[in-house]
Amino acid sequence: SLKQINSGAAPLDENLQRACAERLKCLVTQGYGMTETSLACHATPQDPARVRSGAVGLTLTNMESKVVDVVTGAELGVGERGEICVRGPNIMRGYWNDPEATARTIDREGWLHTGDVGHGDADGYFYVVDRVKELIKYKGMQVAPAELEGLLLSHPAVADAAVIPSPDEEAGEVPKAFVVLRQPVPPAELMDWIAARVAPHKKIRRLAVVDAIPKSASGKILRRVLVEQERARPL
Repeated sequence: SLKQINSGAAPLDENLQRACAERLKCLVTQGYGMTETSLACHATPQDPARVRSGAVGLTLTNMESKVVDVVTGAELGVGERGEICVRGPNIMRGYWNDPEATARTIDREGWLHTGDVGHGDADGYFYVVDRVKELIKYKGMQVAPAELEGLLLSHPAVADAAVIPSPDEEAGEVPKAFVVLRQPVPPAELMDWIAARVAPHKKIRRLAVVDAIPKSASGKILRRVLVEQERARPL
């Protein structure tokens, strides 16, 4: 019988992680890493009592992790959301024949800037929310699409969802959701449901019901496809 599922490649919402564990009656964990970290930099303990839903785990032995402000680069404290940076012996030396890309990714102190947004808790567990480049800039404030997607997927009427930045003359960008429904529900009702669960700047301002969400062969949401379609629409 199935004993454990380990998830990677994209953030796994804590509600979905719990639901999967309950339905399949097995341990569901997350890990985190990338090619630049020799595949891994964070892992979840195998003890079920130490698994935290939504967390990618603890920093691996001999490595360091921190979170910095996306704009200023200043180090942030526990629970504060910013870009995750890692340092250790398994970090790449650089990109082949591309010193400029290397300098943008690894700073002078040896910290690898992952391009991922997240935070750490008081016990050293890290949580990945989204990619820096995919953040929605609403009136100067940052909104993570994956956070809103996770909430939408927890609604009983929603089978699948994707959130992207939609151009807006006043706000610059606003969160727009594309949803696949299990059962009919008015778009305004879904937006109100989300609004009751997030800060005002994170509200979904536009919503479209679609037949399917574009995804890659590995199951990742192809937000760029939706973004290109949205940018082609008149304001």
